[in-house]
Amino acid sequence: MSENPQSDPGMYDAFAEEFLEHARDGAYNAYYDRPAVLAVVGSVRDLAVLDVGCGPGLYAESLVARGASRVVGVDASAAMVRLAAERVRGPVEFRQHDLNTPMSWATDGEFDVAVMPLVLPHVDDRVGALREIARLLRPGGRLVVSTHHPMDDWRRLGGSYFTVERVRERWNKGWDVAYWRQPLDVTCDEFSAAGFLIERVHEPRPSAQLRDRYPDVSERLSASPAFIVFSLVNAYGQPRRGPGGG
Repeated sequence: MSENPQSDPGMYDAFAEEFLEHARDGAYNAYYDRPAVLAVVGSVRDLAVLDVGCGPGLYAESLVARGASRVVGVDASAAMVRLAAERVRGPVEFRQHDLNTPMSWATDGEFDVAVMPLVLPHVDDRVGALREIARLLRPGGRLVVSTHHPMDDWRRLGGSYFTVERVRERWNKGWDVAYWRQPLDVTCDEFSAAGFLIERVHEPRPSAQLRDRYPDVSERLSASPAFIVFSLVNAYGQPRRGPGGG
């Protein structure tokens, strides 16, 4: 498997359709992460939204339904982009793009809001990717990021909570994946280095639909969160205030 999954779109192509079927009604995607991310995003009516790591378009579909004036989804996988374009209608477009490279097709401040659901751990150059998103957001625009909860990674993988390393695993129906585990302060430092201020940190609780549909998963997530959601405010292009407001 590639050292860098975001630069190996073929890896995602191999299970794109299986992922769509899984994520459409899966406990962690459909009833845990997606409701949490959309709740933190809030209203997108008449806003331009960038969907970073759009996959088969499930988030983009919801953003269009919620009244976004424009949605642009990007993903490294050609198969994911194809599925998204086939499924989602409205003021939306999808592009194949490796997040480790600049989005030169987009202009500064083009978007009001960006979402990045469960993508960041798979990117090697996370600060670079976040800086590029900051460039594309208007000053004061928001980025909502969901990612693995570091405590959940530590419980599953063991070792030191403070370890920063790339992990390789096989998920679900034999999907080979690679991602980074790291402690919370490293993730927060990366946000800051990219020009974002943390507005809110949300640890999702199981939704009512999750409790009804997957009671065993709901019980587990009620005691130990698997994901964490950040609402970040873009300070790119704005003067940074020092201590005392100067």
